[in-house]
Amino acid sequence: MRRGRFAPTPSGKMHLGNARTALIAWLHMRSLNGEFILRMEDIDTERSRQKWAELALLDLRWLGLDWDEGPDIGGRYAPYTQSERLDRYEEGLLKLEAAGALYPCYCSRADILSAASAPHGLPSEGPAYAGTCRHLTAAERAAKALHKTPSLRFALPEGREVRFEDGIAGSQYFAAGSGGDFVVRRADGLHSYQLSVVMDDADMKITDVLRGYDLLDSTPRQILLYEALGFQAPEFLHVPLLNGPDGKRLAKRHGGIAISAFRERGTTPERLVGWLAHVSGLIDRPEAVSATELIHSFDLSSIPREPVVVDVPDL
Repeated sequence: MRRGRFAPTPSGKMHLGNARTALIAWLHMRSLNGEFILRMEDIDTERSRQKWAELALLDLRWLGLDWDEGPDIGGRYAPYTQSERLDRYEEGLLKLEAAGALYPCYCSRADILSAASAPHGLPSEGPAYAGTCRHLTAAERAAKALHKTPSLRFALPEGREVRFEDGIAGSQYFAAGSGGDFVVRRADGLHSYQLSVVMDDADMKITDVLRGYDLLDSTPRQILLYEALGFQAPEFLHVPLLNGPDGKRLAKRHGGIAISAFRERGTTPERLVGWLAHVSGLIDRPEAVSATELIHSFDLSSIPREPVVVDVPDL
């Protein structure tokens, strides 16, 4: 059984870009007679709010999307909210530690920036970590631990390049060491996105991860974590983003992009779904259509391979 998911972060109102990704992920699974799972990625407790999580559920249902398992209806692999899954992330860390794949890092952000000697980082992650703490002796670690609580980093396998075929973006190649060793648990105890999403998708038997292109360069790190944890990696599909007229990723600064704003001013869900489908290459004009009506004609090859520049629709 094919299983896909949509996993919003409840740090604000759901907007057009989020809704487009959700719609495409939902159509992908429904067109394959697969199962669609909703997961709430609220692990960053400083930014996440319950009110935004509740609003996301309302927005998605208003758009005509449903799910087979989720935080509000449960399912075989509950819980579906990251803040309720912290024990699983700790189990993952213990497994990685037993495999010798982790080490404590005492570097500050300033230390990392000053040690960066070349732009070999990943665009979404900043400069590559130079490996400063990877080869500290036990005595050196003990001395540093007297003054600072460490984060935990995943040690990239030496010489391991990553290649994979993305279902939308095509063939991908990441050289060995791309981005450097990365944090899986912060010094304040917060588990990283990379670790939590791998544990979640593995536990929930996700076979297809369809998400925004901004997460493409997280994929090699996640593939390495899947391998280190003994899990089978899913298929990955990364959708090019919606950009505003300024060429930058569609965001709050462009104004009027919240799904709730369209609903509150009387826009019908069919009109908004039709617009989302049109800018995604699924229909040839922005006409009113329900999400269900798009299932039978859904074709991944219709999805644009480059970012789509749009104006905020006046619907």
